[in-house]
Amino acid sequence: MVSPKDFVGRDVLSILDFNREELDYIMDVADEVERNMDAYRGLLSGKTMAILFFEPSTRTRLSFEAAMKKLGGLTLDMGEPTRASIEKGETLTDTIRVVQNYADLIVLRHPKEGAAKLAAEVADIPVINGGSGAEEHPTQAMLDLYTIRRCKKRIDGLRIGILGDLKYGRTTHSLAYALSNYDVKLYLVSPELLRMRREVLRHISGRIEVQELESIDQVLPELDVLYVTRIQKERFVDESEYLKVKGSYRVTIDTLSKMKKDAIIMHPLPRVDEIAIEVDSTPNAVYFKQVYYGLLTRMSIISLVLGALSGK
Repeated sequence: MVSPKDFVGRDVLSILDFNREELDYIMDVADEVERNMDAYRGLLSGKTMAILFFEPSTRTRLSFEAAMKKLGGLTLDMGEPTRASIEKGETLTDTIRVVQNYADLIVLRHPKEGAAKLAAEVADIPVINGGSGAEEHPTQAMLDLYTIRRCKKRIDGLRIGILGDLKYGRTTHSLAYALSNYDVKLYLVSPELLRMRREVLRHISGRIEVQELESIDQVLPELDVLYVTRIQKERFVDESEYLKVKGSYRVTIDTLSKMKKDAIIMHPLPRVDEIAIEVDSTPNAVYFKQVYYGLLTRMSIISLVLGALSGK
């Protein structure tokens, strides 16, 4: 049986490091956070979280900062990398060795794959991966699972489509891994150029039913969840390759008309043009609810990792 003690001092580097029972427990704590928000205020008084983001971020950065402050803790934000010593040539490992003297927890976002793992090997305090290159984004997957569970009341038995950039989209990698812990059917929809990484596909195919497609139309009537991602221009080395797939998919009111009435549309954000604005006002659109559920999930994760619930 999982208990809060199982999470104390633990790094959050990959969703693969967490089994179904642990993921369910994190979501259960998120439920408890919402029910008893006042009881969680001040829970981490005296604790400090360092935010080291070497890539642009709005939601993830603010979500972690808000989560820590709602728990009564402090945050140290490195700010823009151009203002940090890395501009003077300081290595990531030296930055981590310095910052760990100021904090009890580090949240790191970095353009290089493997950066979070390297930071965890160096640090004497827990490290949470806030996004490592095109590799993984584990806490996003946790909040995505939680959003599905909150909106659909379950995860098992659902048919879920992931649409867009499956090659470079770290959120899609982590979500596919996470969903492989549940009894779902997964449709992976992308241009040929942006198909799911083969190592991800190999892992999940042995655990759940998976189908790869280039068109979403044929499976729209079956879907309970459609998870949409933008095609990430910044991940392409060759801009001509990006132009080949730019605007490949667009979710509109017409798309919704072909789906189940209670199907939900999710997106990790930011959105560019892959979901039409008019979809926002429909009950199917839950991507802004995802932001709120992300706050609850990260409050849960931080509380557990820093041992605030270990005595419960």
